[in-house]
Amino acid sequence: MSQTAVINKLGRTSYPERKVALYENLQNLAKSYSVIALCRMTKVRSAQLMAIRKKFKNEIKILTIKNKVAQRAFEQIFNDVKGLEFLNKELEGQCALMFTNLSPFKLNLTFDKNKIFMAAKGGDIAPNELVIPAGNTGINPGPVLSEFKESNVPTKIDQGTIWVSKDTIVAKPGDVISQKLAALLSKLDVKPIEAGVSVNYAIAEGLEFKEKDLKIVVQDYVDELIKSFQEALSLSVEAVYFTKESTPLLLVKAKQHGLSLAVEAGYLSTESVQLVLAKANAVAGSLSQQLSSKGYSPQN
Repeated sequence: MSQTAVINKLGRTSYPERKVALYENLQNLAKSYSVIALCRMTKVRSAQLMAIRKKFKNEIKILTIKNKVAQRAFEQIFNDVKGLEFLNKELEGQCALMFTNLSPFKLNLTFDKNKIFMAAKGGDIAPNELVIPAGNTGINPGPVLSEFKESNVPTKIDQGTIWVSKDTIVAKPGDVISQKLAALLSKLDVKPIEAGVSVNYAIAEGLEFKEKDLKIVVQDYVDELIKSFQEALSLSVEAVYFTKESTPLLLVKAKQHGLSLAVEAGYLSTESVQLVLAKANAVAGSLSQQLSSKGYSPQN
């Protein structure tokens, strides 16, 4: 897009070259990659984003810009990139745009693996049950004892340091963490707040993916695949359908059936002779018992 087109769109008489380049870069990226993801930067530290940029520089292009700039740039290429008009409506708050050829699911899983835990701040919501474990805190006695007391954490002084007497729950899921509790947790190096980048919205080949759509538990899919494989293998064995996986099982099954048939027929072979003799002995023993019950005594 030319600089004139940008100027006309924004209704300006002049526009800095840097802004024009950014505007055009957004459009080129949107056309060049198959996936555009939106990540909201709530509780995402700049250092984390920089680390992700560095680690995935060859796979993911990340831009943090004003929403209005992105929306105006994208409006001009709605016909070129399917689903872009839906993405435009999601640009609210502080966002980062990510351009990649990775699937939205793989992108989200990649970010999940790179999340960290950080110290809580006053006003944060406890994501799960927060427990201060029993043991030596390594903290010297002093005014900090009052912080333990206010959080109902039992303590004792031993060997010149503060010890927590027993495991103590200081917050339940959904509780608001007070400033004082946050300070105490920080002193104890308890980092309960999970932080990192998550894909909140994405478009890929014209399809929309919302945050809930991208939340997948890999182990559940692994379990389903294992179950499906086992069921398919059982079916192929029952149907006598030969594959690389079913052939060993079919051969074992055929051998077992053949051996059972040989035993029933009294056919002697290396594999069946012991089973045939064992069966004959069992039949003879049963017959002997029946004769004895009728008053007949077997002759030696």
